[in-house]
Amino acid sequence: MPRIRDIAKVCKSKNAGPFQLTIDVVFETRATYDAVAATGVLTPALIAGLYDVDEEDVLFTPYPAGLAFKATIPRHIPAGDLGDTDVYGCQQHAPMLDVDIPINDVPVA
Repeated sequence: MPRIRDIAKVCKSKNAGPFQLTIDVVFETRATYDAVAATGVLTPALIAGLYDVDEEDVLFTPYPAGLAFKATIPRHIPAGDLGDTDVYGCQQHAPMLDVDIPINDVPVA
């Protein structure tokens, strides 16, 4: 079973202001995007579980025109505050990389 790291063209994170973080997962082809969307794996519940936030605090946006899924969540520690280990939020996508996607016959990105 492929993981996000195997089939996504891009998986990245960044700050969406000092109090929120955005995670983007982008696919190279419409076929891959549609196959991933059809599994129903990428959801607000998944994001909430991976990032230890309440599901109702996850703004989850499928973006078919961009072959992407976007999730915006609250940061546990504001950017640059004491205890923050990633001031730009650019390393927070790592938990997404190991998400299993139950599909077959999809080209590896």
